[in-house]
Amino acid sequence: MIPSILRYSVVATGVFALAGLAQADVAKPSEWGAFRGPNHDGTGPALKSVRDWKQVKLTPLWKQETPNGFSSFAVAGGHVFTIVTREADGNSGETLVCMSVKDGKEVWAKPLTVMGKYDGGGDSGTPENKGGDGPRSTPTVDGANVYAIDSNLGVYCFEAATGKEVWKHNVIQENGGVQIKWHNAASPLIDGDILMMCGGGAGQALLGFDKKTGDLKWKGEDDKMTHATPITADILGIHQAIFFTQKGLVGITPATGKVIWRADYKYSTSTAASPVVWQDIVYCSAGYGVGAGAFKLSKDGEGLKSEPIWRTEGNTLANHWSTPVVKDGYLYGMFSFKEYGKGPVSCVDIKTGKVKWSHPGFGPGQVILADKTVVAISDKGEIVAIETNPEKYVELKREKVLTGKVWSYPVLAYDHLFARSTKEGGCWELK
Repeated sequence: MIPSILRYSVVATGVFALAGLAQADVAKPSEWGAFRGPNHDGTGPALKSVRDWKQVKLTPLWKQETPNGFSSFAVAGGHVFTIVTREADGNSGETLVCMSVKDGKEVWAKPLTVMGKYDGGGDSGTPENKGGDGPRSTPTVDGANVYAIDSNLGVYCFEAATGKEVWKHNVIQENGGVQIKWHNAASPLIDGDILMMCGGGAGQALLGFDKKTGDLKWKGEDDKMTHATPITADILGIHQAIFFTQKGLVGITPATGKVIWRADYKYSTSTAASPVVWQDIVYCSAGYGVGAGAFKLSKDGEGLKSEPIWRTEGNTLANHWSTPVVKDGYLYGMFSFKEYGKGPVSCVDIKTGKVKWSHPGFGPGQVILADKTVVAISDKGEIVAIETNPEKYVELKREKVLTGKVWSYPVLAYDHLFARSTKEGGCWELK
């Protein structure tokens, strides 16, 4: 029997079709072209191949080297994209790599920036914390193009099929960008025709580029950047992008950059987890003594206003760099700070901050949500399927799939699992 992913073939439009079936009978398979998925919130559809995670077997289809870095995979248009550490013209730096979704073979690669040493990075610290240096931002696929932001705040657009450069900008040189410790880790956020990012200087901290031409469509605000990737959400009928900056949370109109609401929030050293939205509640968290909190939004004229509803102290409920997912008002994710190899997965009521349960042994890995199942990956490279049950921890499946340090998000695309570490990345069929 041919593995299902090998029964896909790329047609001229870049959409996958099942070989041997009429085009009219084939639905476009699910893709995962952006950081934390098509909805930017870690969620994806139920897997057609999985009816019971307890019975699932993870069958490896391919593995390839993905040296040094914590960039996750973006999977779309028959290709797998990530950013790795690689030497180019005698210099070590970051390279955007495009691989075939079928066999992982490299299709093209484009050097982005030279990086000799990341400020604050490296192999310092305890043995279990030695993840090394490397890129932390994830590419984004939109239509026929792929977009990337490197650690030095260069932003790029390439043709996804060929790697041909379409446009690029250097935010540090062109927009007074201010670098932060460990360098940029945020990924591009595209909404409509606008690519959004944070990283410019005073008066142009938040930036909106035309995704097709690279023209700067808007700029504004004095917020300093963090490592957190912004998200999009619809709250009380208002579509918005939400940034987690050093000032706190700020919701803006993606098309214009106009500020809709703000919520002040403490910053210390690094904020790396994205905000999480459930109904009219926005949750956020950071390490380094900051902790977690939630805000309730309400209408305020044509805009919105925020009201804090709960807050923790110190590193209680800290999301170091792992963003939780939310299901039916409950957060599921890695709530720990520097608990490498042992930090728990926990369930937390987003309305109150009450911890419903915790289960140790994950470290600062990552989680995504496939319908009613949390798919977690530990920092040791174990895939763990967990039931979205606020009453108790119910583990459905656990299997070791990767070697190396795993601080990147797993991906579910084309009904298959994709994941990478600082050493290797691969694709698994879910039987």
